[in-house]
Amino acid sequence: MKDLLRTLGWPALCGLLLALLIIQQYPQWIGLSGRDSVPQLTYEARNNSNGPASYSSAVQRAAPAVANIYTSKQVNQGSNSQAFINPTLRDYSESMPAPSRRQSSLGSAVILSRDGYLLTNNHVIAGADEILVALQDGREALATLIGTDPETDLAVLKIDLPNLPTVTISPNEQQHIGDVVMAIGNPFGLGQTVTMGIISATGRNQLGLNTYEDFIQTDAAINQGNSGGALVDANGHLIGINTAIFSQSGGSQGIGFAIPAKLAVEVMQAIIGQGRVVRGWLGVEVQPLTSELAESFGLDISEGIVVSGLYRNGPAWQSGLQPGDVILKIDGKPASSGRQAMNQVARARPGDKVALDVLRNGEPMHFEAEVGMRPSFRS
Repeated sequence: MKDLLRTLGWPALCGLLLALLIIQQYPQWIGLSGRDSVPQLTYEARNNSNGPASYSSAVQRAAPAVANIYTSKQVNQGSNSQAFINPTLRDYSESMPAPSRRQSSLGSAVILSRDGYLLTNNHVIAGADEILVALQDGREALATLIGTDPETDLAVLKIDLPNLPTVTISPNEQQHIGDVVMAIGNPFGLGQTVTMGIISATGRNQLGLNTYEDFIQTDAAINQGNSGGALVDANGHLIGINTAIFSQSGGSQGIGFAIPAKLAVEVMQAIIGQGRVVRGWLGVEVQPLTSELAESFGLDISEGIVVSGLYRNGPAWQSGLQPGDVILKIDGKPASSGRQAMNQVARARPGDKVALDVLRNGEPMHFEAEVGMRPSFRS
């Protein structure tokens, strides 16, 4: 019996192992689920183009065209000077002339043409008697103020130097949240400095900084002295002019604002060509059409702007508009907000006609107004 088991044991064991191997490889032969029933997962191939490890090439492309600005002006200290608080001089304060001193400030600017035209912020050079431009290559020159536009906080300067570097303007007019950006400027007078971040938001307005606001918001550090400098993309192309920060401490808190390059260039070209920016104007004050206002007017609409005031003898007044009218469309485009409507009219030339679709007491009406020239409300 033992000899029989010994004789048959090895073949039986080998047969069992072979059967297990077959079942594992071909389970469908005996009615079991095959490998094809395992879910097929798709894996994305590794992408090595998420972004460069260094942005030095972009900085090298843009940085030479970003200049440091140093301004100075004569300031009378007046009777509040500490010298006149001195008891020794108190009796002579009325007869002594008020002392004066030179006040200095700093900022940044961007060279946009080989002819020497630069863009900076109006608040950087406001009231300055002298504007010194210092280039990255060590050259310096006194700048001539070509013109300013306080309503966008932009100013155009000109310097007379040969072989000037210029910045390349981004071909993309629309920027996207999450895009990598770099701010180049002269913070605190330290010299040219680069900070990096992303675009946090676009189209920021109603900040109370300028009349016309369409800011790019970024968390790239912007500090005092960065104003007027360049905000560039990952390729070193200009996308904005750094203008302001939101800060409770005076330092960067990751909320900075830049004027889009498209708007800045339009303002620069207008100042160079005409000496000022000419904007269209209707002379109307508006407010949003809220659900409460719509209900009070008995209107079943959710989009429009309500005329809250008119400038006497202004274009809107002369066209027949009245307070309480609801403007639905301007030249066929929906009037979704007062700022959007103001920007639309501002782009029109004085003398152009604009069509206004209006609701008055629930009745649709049509008006045509001749665009006037916007007065200067800021100095």
